[in-house]
Amino acid sequence: MATLREIRSRIGGIKNTQKITKAMKMVAAAKLRRAQEGIVAARPYARKINELLRHLVTQVDPSLNPLLRPREARRVACIVVTADRGLCGAFNANIIKAAEQEVRTTYAAQFADHHGLKLIPVGKKGFEYFKKRDYELYAKHVGIFSNLDFNVARGIVAEVTEGYLKGDFDKVVVIYNEFKSVIQQRIIIEQLLPIPPEDVAADHTQPLSQVEYIYEPSSKEIIDALVPKHLNFQMWRILLESNAAEQGARMSAMDNATENAKDLLRELTLSFNNARQAAITKELLEIVSGAEALRKAG
Repeated sequence: MATLREIRSRIGGIKNTQKITKAMKMVAAAKLRRAQEGIVAARPYARKINELLRHLVTQVDPSLNPLLRPREARRVACIVVTADRGLCGAFNANIIKAAEQEVRTTYAAQFADHHGLKLIPVGKKGFEYFKKRDYELYAKHVGIFSNLDFNVARGIVAEVTEGYLKGDFDKVVVIYNEFKSVIQQRIIIEQLLPIPPEDVAADHTQPLSQVEYIYEPSSKEIIDALVPKHLNFQMWRILLESNAAEQGARMSAMDNATENAKDLLRELTLSFNNARQAAITKELLEIVSGAEALRKAG
């Protein structure tokens, strides 16, 4: 049986850990609120740019823009968005597992080619996992979530767009966690390039305007200008979603850790009281036995 000193030491250690998990939960809650505000603020712009692009794409031939033109996916790039830090439950493990499953099933032929599939990990945890395994990394982006900025999204889009136009890959997909609630995240596998037709022509949440606009200088030139903005925003939205999902997962994990610490403290306190009671009883018995022995000896 553990001694009183050992139990007291364990209780002190767990209390210190509990303070840390409480503080981490509060920090995650504050970051989650900011991340949610960012998602809400971005939605009106998302709806408007998508509405305008959908209207424009009906006026011109989509194949005129190379980022809208589909082609055979002989080479594929997968952007896998994880977190830079741990202590967020199964957040990172789930997204890595989903990415591996997607690579080895949907893109099994490209993966077997060794040069037909390239990974672009966004987040330190994904990079650390994939660099140690049999995956070809095209690029990496780590340490971005501590100070998330729109320029990060622009940099990722510029990188994959350049690779797509050069022919390094024929298709780009993004695998990330979509924020649903504090206790729920949903893994999404989304095509980024070429821009799928449904992204610009099949959004039923907003009806297409029946007004015929006159575009200056031309519909094609405006589409060429809007497509990069659309891609930049889609990547920015994905990073915001993943960041919010990460903070929600961390908040939930730290709350569970705090509750587990409470349960463990309750058990250890009971063990400490039992051990203390046993020690007191033993001392009383020794005193009574000593007094009885002295009485008989006298």
